[in-house]
Amino acid sequence: MPDDTQDLISGGHLVAKALKAEGVDRIYTLCGGHIIDIYDGCVDEGIEVVDVRHEQVAAHAADGYARITGKPGCAVVTAGPGTTDAVTGVANAFRAESPMLLIGGQGALTQHKMGSLQDLPHVDMMNPITKFAATVPDTARAADMVSMAFRECFHGAPGPSFLEIPRDVLDAKVPASKARVPQEGAYRASTRSAGDPEAIEKLADLLVHAEKPTILLGSQVWTTRGTESAIELVRTLNIPAYMNGAGRGTLPPGDPHHFQLSRRYAFSHADVIVIVGTPFDFRMGYGKRLSPDATVVQIDLDYRTVGKNRDIDLGIVGDAGLVLKSVTEAASGRVNGGASRRKEWLDELRAAEQTALEKRLPSLKSDASPIHPYRLVSEINDFLTEDSLYIGDGGDIVTFSGQVVQPKSPGHWMDPGPLGTLGVGVPFVLAAKQARPDKEVVALFGDGAFSLTGWDFETLVRYDLPFVGIVGNNSSMNQIRYGQAAKYGKERERIGNTLGDVRYDEFARMLGGHGEEVRDPADIGPALRRARESGKPSLINVWVDPDAYAPGTMNQTMYK
Repeated sequence: MPDDTQDLISGGHLVAKALKAEGVDRIYTLCGGHIIDIYDGCVDEGIEVVDVRHEQVAAHAADGYARITGKPGCAVVTAGPGTTDAVTGVANAFRAESPMLLIGGQGALTQHKMGSLQDLPHVDMMNPITKFAATVPDTARAADMVSMAFRECFHGAPGPSFLEIPRDVLDAKVPASKARVPQEGAYRASTRSAGDPEAIEKLADLLVHAEKPTILLGSQVWTTRGTESAIELVRTLNIPAYMNGAGRGTLPPGDPHHFQLSRRYAFSHADVIVIVGTPFDFRMGYGKRLSPDATVVQIDLDYRTVGKNRDIDLGIVGDAGLVLKSVTEAASGRVNGGASRRKEWLDELRAAEQTALEKRLPSLKSDASPIHPYRLVSEINDFLTEDSLYIGDGGDIVTFSGQVVQPKSPGHWMDPGPLGTLGVGVPFVLAAKQARPDKEVVALFGDGAFSLTGWDFETLVRYDLPFVGIVGNNSSMNQIRYGQAAKYGKERERIGNTLGDVRYDEFARMLGGHGEEVRDPADIGPALRRARESGKPSLINVWVDPDAYAPGTMNQTMYK
């Protein structure tokens, strides 16, 4: 009989080989006895093991890494509380359509249902918030099931997958000849679809004949790396464009087709509205904010999203970049694509944009102390360069920034997405700076949001990852405070939402970073520049007016 003892491989090493085949070059993790054989495999495969202080941070970092690189991120956590700590990060990736794999430990199969250490029904918990969740039942299947999980991450709109690996399955060794190790590029098909050709022709015809078309470029424009196709469409056909989520930055500020403040006006007056890669969720008023007289077109990677919550006139399932490219080609040569008729429409929207800007201009330039949040986010916007990747982590303060901060390049805006998760900031900084060390990373935190995962600022110091961090500090969870005052009166506005006056600049210095305190708005710009020049992870603690609320906060329906 052949002797296989010289060619044995463990489950953890099989996992590492499968990660390598997928192009994963680092995992985010918090250690645990159930998972350490994966670390051993990663060392052999040249995969970096990045250790953090909380499993939520590991999961958020894997999500962020996927958004930046276009490759799936990976987090590895131990069983029980390690896996439950990561649930929030997985759920956030699920709503944000971010491809990542969470690997969780599990008690040994030989101790199944016996009450082993940290034993929980992980797969049952993960099923509703993943595209795929399973247990690896046998060591020889470890690499195969990792590739299966990654394949599911890219089925339709991207999203997370989960695998749990029992400790004895992970640690056991099997003859390498009995294990299937998928090879790079050999187990996933292209998911890029250009959509139904007839629907493409119909959309081209609609846009050519539209008098007042408008397009919203959502996160899937960046997910599909369809930036160039989107730019070509709006410029060729002379269509005003609004951007949200990761779609921000598709067009640079100052571009004649870049609009930000007049979206509601446009949606009320347009005759054709094209929604790209954005569901009709709360951010879109569930579709009710679109004119009932407009012809509405929705383009999305996920068939289930098209026409959900609101009827549409045309739905196209496909890759945003390929669909938009096909539409431009189909419209070319048709009476100048209708472009020449749209000057008045663009002028009308530009006037609405200017009116909205002038309304808030006093706040943007305010010299008041405490500092008005509009002044803070205006200073941040002026500070950004074409290489500045902006991250927003917070409630009210980030709502302010959404109206003012304009990333200057595609893929340079990160926010949690529709789950509205606080605490993504530090892990997104970690992922962004490791994935793109050539980029400047600028992060704005609410003081409440920073508190959730802020201890991993030490991880940024430990890995020498400089970034410019700003805490808009009003010692409150102000978005909730506004709602309580609106619903229950001023005498009950401070229940359960008031924080201490924390000096986050001192916290940063304590952990080995750069920190400054700012109370005068004139000091914001110089402090930002010093943080940039420090070459360290930094926090600028800016005391903002606790009684100033963003319009988006005041307009939320839950408070009415």
